[in-house]
Amino acid sequence: MKTLSIDVRPAAPDDARALSQAHREAWHNSYSGLIPHQALTRMVERRGESWWRKATSGPATVLVVDIGGVIAGYATLGLNRARGLPYDGEIYEIYMRPEYQGVGLGHTLFHECRRLLKSLGCRGLVVWCLEDCTVAAEFFRSNGGVDGVEGVEDFDGVNLRKLGFIWA
Repeated sequence: MKTLSIDVRPAAPDDARALSQAHREAWHNSYSGLIPHQALTRMVERRGESWWRKATSGPATVLVVDIGGVIAGYATLGLNRARGLPYDGEIYEIYMRPEYQGVGLGHTLFHECRRLLKSLGCRGLVVWCLEDCTVAAEFFRSNGGVDGVEGVEDFDGVNLRKLGFIWA
C-alpha cells in the first residue's frame, strides 16, 4: 500500500512553476466575473515563475500545501500592511487549486499560517477579501474571523468593496 503525504511547508524556489500554476487556477476560479477581465489577466500574468521564485526568497513567508509532490495551494503571510489597524500579522493570500477545495486543506493551511504568525510574536491578524467573493468570506467566518473593517480596491476604474476579517 502506498501512503500519500500531505505537508504544509515553506515554499522553495523550485516550487515557482507549481506556485504560478496554482495562482493562475485559483485566481481565475475565484475572481472570474468579479474582477474585470483585463485587470484579472494582468494580475495573473505578472505573477509568473520568476515572480514566484523571488517571492520564495523575499520578506513575506510563502507556505504551500504539498500533496505527494503536487502543490495544491499556497498562502503568503507576514506583518500587517495596514498600519492603522491594531493587529501585527496579516495573511496576504490563501488559495487552493479548485480541485482541492472543500476537503479541509484550506483550513489546515490557514491554521498553520496562524500558528506561524503567533510563533513570530504577532498579536492578532487581518485577512482581506472581496465582499462579493462569498466563498472566501464564509471560509474566514467559519475559521472565527470577524468582518470588522472595510475598504475599497480599484480594478481598472471599477471599485470593489473588500472586507477585513480580524482575529484579535
